[in-house]
Amino acid sequence: MTASPLAALGYEGTIETAGRVVDLAGVVVIVLGIAWATRTLAPGAGRAGVDRYRAFRQEIGRAILLGLELLVAGDIIRTVAVSPTFTSVGVLAAIVAVRTFLSFTLEAELTGRWPWQRRLDDTAHRTGS
Repeated sequence: MTASPLAALGYEGTIETAGRVVDLAGVVVIVLGIAWATRTLAPGAGRAGVDRYRAFRQEIGRAILLGLELLVAGDIIRTVAVSPTFTSVGVLAAIVAVRTFLSFTLEAELTGRWPWQRRLDDTAHRTGS
């Protein structure tokens, strides 16, 4: 009986491979999201020029946000699951901080508010206005 390819890699190799697969998924999401967003630039998209550009930017922003989440997950899998050292955890913390900042600024760009701010319609609904 032959061992599976993942069993041949061992624990660390399997975790490393899983992290790389998640990283690849993040990159694919970003690339496909950009390709998908270009459809909003088509003249027959039913929007005026400025609206098409805004929709294009929002679609790209959504793809980048989702891709960043997957890239962070891949980093966490590889760093924490295999052999965490103070150096590797520190590098991971810096990467997560930068990507979190990018996520927040992209969210603000897409929605016009920070992620922790309530939407105006939520506030009006809660106050009974």
